[in-house]
Amino acid sequence: MKISLKTLVTFLLSFIYMGVSAQKSADQLLKSVIDNTKSYKTLEVDFSYQMFDGKAGIDEIKKGSVSIKGDAYKLTMAGQIVICDAKTVWTYLEDSQEVMVSTADKSADAITPSSLLTSYYEDYKASYINDKVNTSKGLKTIELKPEKVKKFTKILIGLNEAKLQIVNFSIFDNGGNTFVYDISKMTPNTPMEDADFKFNIADYPGVDVVDMR
Repeated sequence: MKISLKTLVTFLLSFIYMGVSAQKSADQLLKSVIDNTKSYKTLEVDFSYQMFDGKAGIDEIKKGSVSIKGDAYKLTMAGQIVICDAKTVWTYLEDSQEVMVSTADKSADAITPSSLLTSYYEDYKASYINDKVNTSKGLKTIELKPEKVKKFTKILIGLNEAKLQIVNFSIFDNGGNTFVYDISKMTPNTPMEDADFKFNIADYPGVDVVDMR
């Protein structure tokens, strides 16, 4: 059976158009999810965190929670509390009763709970992929690959399209490590005060302060 040149060109253009449309759809969905997340005045998130390091044989799971208000946050996980008011970071270690004080990182590559949830579509190419686990849960999976040199080789994000919410994400770094976050609960617009994002020494009797600024 002969296939005309016109037919071949038509098929080729159809596949190109489908690829462009899928790309736009992935970008649009991700932007909608992130814009929706940014619209919250505050956000409370319960999550589990898992790190895989094939070289060192590390595979550990931790649970935590984080409260977010703009660039300020309070993170509680695995025996430590990290509090940031967007200017100063206090890292409190329960076992040693020690708090380390440092200046908040404001660089473009700084990783904060807020940036993890709201900065994905900047300088990344987004495309849909088939992830069996997410698909079985009715979730869409978007793969992000950096267009410029980044600390990460790729990021996978599981999205609830109906709720416009991030459900899980996996970060693959340049060292061969994988960081997996599963969000079990997300509560927007919970009342929070600015004082919630400052470390009050009076609440931690006997704490040893290590100022690293």
